[in-house]
Amino acid sequence: MASRHSFGTAPAVESSASFILPPLILHPFADAGGPGKLVESSRASLKLQGLLPPGESSREDLDRVLLEGRYSELRMLYYVGKDLARWIDQCLELASRHPEVFPPTVCYQSFADLLVQDAPAAVQAKLKKWGVGDYQAIFSRALGLHCLFADAPPRLVLSDDFIRNYYRFADHIFTTKQGECAFQSLDCKNFTFDLYSSGEYTRMLEKSWGE
Repeated sequence: MASRHSFGTAPAVESSASFILPPLILHPFADAGGPGKLVESSRASLKLQGLLPPGESSREDLDRVLLEGRYSELRMLYYVGKDLARWIDQCLELASRHPEVFPPTVCYQSFADLLVQDAPAAVQAKLKKWGVGDYQAIFSRALGLHCLFADAPPRLVLSDDFIRNYYRFADHIFTTKQGECAFQSLDCKNFTFDLYSSGEYTRMLEKSWGE
């Protein structure tokens, strides 16, 4: 993933007071069978690289397991990308209503950069609590896949080579998208937001309605 300094960023927008952006709401990262497939895929990858004994599995069997796991990863990241893109759209709508805070150079890339490169510390801490290690790679690849596909692609329309290396394509697409224009960066000290799971946010809404 490219660093923010490789993109055409202008100096960060500063606000006299912290401006609160819409909450980022993420749906579950994987379906019921997803985690197991991801673990088996990781083991298959290590076996194919000779880092684990192959056991009785043939290279064809290991490659099939690897591809199944990579496809599950791809679908998971695509849906994460939908949530992130929805949040960016909400932020752009908010920015259009507050031109006194957001100059015209604040655009899609500004909020994508904030998400990937400078998420608030509380958001990063919550992601770690959820077991998300490298959130920057997940968010950037998720946005890259969302730029590429209008809907989650069926397995049969994707080549094995694309699935095997989807993360390289996603990294490249995200970098290309961010480099489309010079954009104003945003500092998380001045522009903050909260992170919720979809279930957590639903419960908060239900509680507020009952008060």
